[in-house]
Amino acid sequence: MRMMFRTAMLAAVAILSPAAIVFSATDWRDFDGDVLILGEFHDNPTHHAEQAKALQAITPKAVIYEMLTPEEGAALADIPRNADSMQAAVEGFHWSNIADYAKVLAASPVIIGTALPREEMRGAFTDGAAATFGEAAETYGLTTPLPEDEQVIREQDQFDAHCAAMPLEMMGGMVEAQRLRDAAFAKAVIDAHATHGSPVVLITGNGHARMDWGVPVYLARVQPDLTLTSIGQGERQEPPEGIYSWTLNGAPSPDRGDPCAVFNQ
Repeated sequence: MRMMFRTAMLAAVAILSPAAIVFSATDWRDFDGDVLILGEFHDNPTHHAEQAKALQAITPKAVIYEMLTPEEGAALADIPRNADSMQAAVEGFHWSNIADYAKVLAASPVIIGTALPREEMRGAFTDGAAATFGEAAETYGLTTPLPEDEQVIREQDQFDAHCAAMPLEMMGGMVEAQRLRDAAFAKAVIDAHATHGSPVVLITGNGHARMDWGVPVYLARVQPDLTLTSIGQGERQEPPEGIYSWTLNGAPSPDRGDPCAVFNQ
C-alpha cells in the first residue's frame, strides 16, 4: 500500500478518518514521500522495534529525535551504526530510556536531536510559545490563539496527563509548551529536509505526531509542498487519540505500574 499523504489544506486533515493496520501488514518498502513521522508510546519496545524496521526499509537521509538534545545528536555522528555501540554511546544522556532506542539509532545515517532546553520550556509556560520561539513565531502560527474548543480540550488533556496534581488553571502554560515543541520539531524537519533531502524521519511521541494539532499542522502551514505521512502507534488494538495517516495497533502494553505514583510522593 502507498503510505504517502500530501499535506494540503487543514480542512482536509480535519475530516480524515484514521485508518488502522496491524504490524504484520506494514511493508515500509512501499513508503514514498518527503517526511515520515513515527509516533510512539515512549516506553513501548514494540513501537521502537517497528521504528527500526521502518528505517531499515526506507533508508532515510536524516532522522530527527525528540529524545535527544542537539548536542547529544551531534555526539553520535561518528558512532558505529550498530546497536551495541549506540547503547554504550548514549549512557548518561538526558532521556531516561534512550538506550531502548539503540536499534533505531543504529538505522539512522544522520542523527539530529531536537529536544528543547528546560529554560525554553519554562519560557513558553510563563510567556507563551510565540515569545519563546522568536521572530518566526507568526510564520509558524504561534501568535494566533488556538480555537477555543481545542484550547479547552487540550488543557483538560494536560490536566489528566498530570493526574490532576496541578491546578487546571495552569494547563494553559502546558499547552503553550506543547505548541512550542511542535513548532520547533517542524522547523527541525524543514531544516533537515533542506540540508539532507528526502526522506526525513521524525521519531516522537504520538501527541506530537497528531495531524489535527501536532507537528504536521506546522509543516502544512510553513512548507505545504512536502509530502507527509504521520503514523500513530497504539496498544492492545486501541489506536492513539488523534488523527494520523495510519495507526499501527496491537502492540502489547508494558507494565507501567501506577502512572500517577510520581505525583503522590
